[in-house]
Amino acid sequence: MAFSSPKCPHSSSHFAPSRAPCGNLRDRAFAAPASLQSSPKHLLTRLTSQCKGRDFTAVCRQEAATASTTTAKETTPNGGLLTIPSSSKACRDIAGISTREEEYTVSITVVGASGDLAKKKIFPALFALYDEGSLPKHFTIFGYARSKMTDAELRNMVSKTLTCRLDKRENCGEKMDQFLKRCFYHSGQYNSEQNFADLDKKLKEHEGGKLSNRIFYLSIPPNIFIDVVKCASKSASSTNGWTRVIVEKPFGRDYESSAALTRGLKEYLVEDQIFRIDHYLGKELVENLSVLRFSNLVFEPLWSRQYIRNVQLIFSEEFGTEGRGGYFDNYGIIRDVMQNHLLQILALFAMETPASLDAEDIRNEKVKVIRSIKPLQLENVVIGQYKSHKKRGITYPAYTDDRTVPSDSLTPTFAAAALFIDNARWDGVPFLMKAGKALHTRRAEIRVQFRHVPGNLYKRSFGTDLDRATNELVIRVQPDEAIYLRINNKIPGLGMRLDHSDLNLHYAARYPKEIPDAYERLLLDAIEGERRLFIRSDELDSAWELFTPLLKELEEKKVAPELYPYGSRGPVGAHYLAAKYNVRWGDTNALE
Repeated sequence: MAFSSPKCPHSSSHFAPSRAPCGNLRDRAFAAPASLQSSPKHLLTRLTSQCKGRDFTAVCRQEAATASTTTAKETTPNGGLLTIPSSSKACRDIAGISTREEEYTVSITVVGASGDLAKKKIFPALFALYDEGSLPKHFTIFGYARSKMTDAELRNMVSKTLTCRLDKRENCGEKMDQFLKRCFYHSGQYNSEQNFADLDKKLKEHEGGKLSNRIFYLSIPPNIFIDVVKCASKSASSTNGWTRVIVEKPFGRDYESSAALTRGLKEYLVEDQIFRIDHYLGKELVENLSVLRFSNLVFEPLWSRQYIRNVQLIFSEEFGTEGRGGYFDNYGIIRDVMQNHLLQILALFAMETPASLDAEDIRNEKVKVIRSIKPLQLENVVIGQYKSHKKRGITYPAYTDDRTVPSDSLTPTFAAAALFIDNARWDGVPFLMKAGKALHTRRAEIRVQFRHVPGNLYKRSFGTDLDRATNELVIRVQPDEAIYLRINNKIPGLGMRLDHSDLNLHYAARYPKEIPDAYERLLLDAIEGERRLFIRSDELDSAWELFTPLLKELEEKKVAPELYPYGSRGPVGAHYLAAKYNVRWGDTNALE
């Protein structure tokens, strides 16, 4: 369900989300039936807030009947069409009305279909969902872009990027053909309501009069988001189902531009229609982070300042900005990785236990964490930029060697920062972020270093390197996904020799099935209306409020980044920053 503004049974018009529903929940003389108790909280809230004295089943029956025939509309101040959602399956079930797949269809329009992201990620993810049987029975995929292209040319372009992950030997070609038959193309301008009206006609032809649900995936630069949303809302919004918009980052480049973008989107959409995608939240190990913490007694009691000495969030790539120098120079590594990917992981890691697994409960706790982070100080930040380096006879270029990058560019390709959460659970614990390009290895991981054992009886066995006696939990997000816990143990033999070993959950060895790509998970969630892994507007505002003052200070003071060789471990200043808080970066071990 996409919206929270239903029609009150005793009212002739739709109330806005800010207005009170008719009646008061405390006046209810009835309760939700047992069959609805497991339904989403927002559904129960909505149904139980209907007018006083009515039978619950009757409310459900009216709700379901309304959704199965017509769907109400509201018009935004700028003419955008808001679709009031149909009832959930739970409400239809209690009303005795079925929701067969034959009754509805889902149309997915990839705006910017000729771009690299669409070709390399979005279309392959949609095919993987089709291959797994996760897409609805009736679905249609449209590519939309300014490029002139036929349906056959789109299918040929898309076919080159598809792989059969589940069925690599049997029926692969047949499945691809079946999928490609559902793919179509429409050429049009991004700011043309008429072009989107023409798209709407094509969508309706394929929807065949069924209840139509539509998704628009904006795989385009942010400067044309508003144009597309305006045209899609006015000319191609579903008339009897829901309409959702998936928005790719960057969500602005500072607080002001991000807020302006959100205001522009909300002129034509409501918050529940907007799915801001951060693909790192869809990665398997990030998804497993909450499971690891909240469903294992061995970890949850240790998840605080009492036992954790520091937390490290590490992102590194072994390549530079090849092919993206012009784009990257306008953003830099802090905007590109730290303000979104790493901060989102930090919020999931550090949040308090949510009231439930409901999307809003989880996102509420994430917002609280971000708002509790102390303002970032320049002395707690190190920035760097890779320079040319010759290794094994190969000369690797400097960042400024890119023709699309100014020769005097101060844009950082590396950044490290120490963040502190000002609350009772994490007071004084440094959260160290490190992100960079053209480093020695590719990795994304969370490293949790626990405190030293008080009065450790075996400290002499570790010599002066007490860090060897520190337990460490490592969650490797990519590549070669794994979770391992570093412990101390005795080496077999007559003497007392100690060693540190890993209790290792290696995903490739434990789970033979290939791990789904993050885009698969997030696209499926968007289709199903699950918002848990998407970013809410106040969450985005809080993230930019944290980083914008730092970014402005770096730019105003023209802080020069420390140069580091292409393929190295990054600038030396990052190690001094960690040492300032008595921390050693966990990824400096050459054996890892």
